[in-house]
Amino acid sequence: MKYLFILGRNPQLSIAEVKSYLKRTGNSILEEKLRKNGLLLELEKPIEAGAVDILGGVMEIGIVLCNLKDLNRKEIYYGSDNKFNYVIWDFSENTEMVSEYLKKRFHSERLKTTEKKFTGFVRGQDDDFRKPSSSLITEGYFVFDDLFGRIVQRCNYKEIERRDMQKPVRREELSISPRLAKIMINLSEVKDNGIALDPFCGIGVVLMEALNMGIKAIGIDKDGEALNGARKNLEWYKFPTGVYRLMNNDSRKAVIGGVDVLVSEPDFGETLRKIPEKKEADNIIKKFENLLIDVLNNMKKSVNGRIVFSAPFIDVGIGRAGCDISRICSKTGLKIEEGFPIAEFREGQIVGREIVVLKK
Repeated sequence: MKYLFILGRNPQLSIAEVKSYLKRTGNSILEEKLRKNGLLLELEKPIEAGAVDILGGVMEIGIVLCNLKDLNRKEIYYGSDNKFNYVIWDFSENTEMVSEYLKKRFHSERLKTTEKKFTGFVRGQDDDFRKPSSSLITEGYFVFDDLFGRIVQRCNYKEIERRDMQKPVRREELSISPRLAKIMINLSEVKDNGIALDPFCGIGVVLMEALNMGIKAIGIDKDGEALNGARKNLEWYKFPTGVYRLMNNDSRKAVIGGVDVLVSEPDFGETLRKIPEKKEADNIIKKFENLLIDVLNNMKKSVNGRIVFSAPFIDVGIGRAGCDISRICSKTGLKIEEGFPIAEFREGQIVGREIVVLKK
């Protein structure tokens, strides 16, 4: 079966996430193509219902219905209302032709339809991508080269926002987003019902997203106040206490049992309000590296699979300064996964991130 994954603001990171997700769910990629932020994959098996809500870097998922030459013979509307709005995702030079065809076909089928245009934008890592601006869209289609398909899964942004904004304890400057937490968990390739360790859990964003994906979690933090915040957040979401454990400890010394993966945003150090000099940035990064090396050397024997973490990527005015991943690997005996690190930052953001995946 062929599926279209409409990627979010960082396509490189989203592609890595999608491939890791498919691997951890036992689904093989038979063929792949990329057009702008549209990733077309032929898969060995159907994808799971609700996959888009597991993926942090995917906006929508569509399924290929037919080749354009067979469009006349294919049913394309599966709803019951005779009045609806729709959009067409454009990944082909044939889109305008398909747009005219759909208007005529829907009219002949006595459907009252309106094609909504793309007037909104997603601010991308390297480029901007169009997105529908109306929330009143009930149907989505796409044209990819000479293929036509229908959108079958859309990200539930309201639920993600609820988890992020309504939880009882928030630390806006010190916590990663649920979207990025989900991406990193998928990059770990942890299986359902596996155990993920976050040795810098803070108020529990990674823990919450892991538990929401059916993964057990262990969180460690030496900041007791932050750990109490994590406990309140997990209780607020009504996760049963038997699927997670919280430890108030220093991860350089803490002792844990075996876990499947490690996923974390470590302590980046002081919050920067202005662009630092290169020397200051280098000092911050070196402290980060030393802390991480100590934690990984303490934890690596307990982690069976991948180690996924974010690292500071600091704007120094003439580019960005990041960690020496080769030094971290040399000091821990771990290896960098091919294709990483991947930069993750927004325009004007002083301290961005690099997403790193290590293996034994």
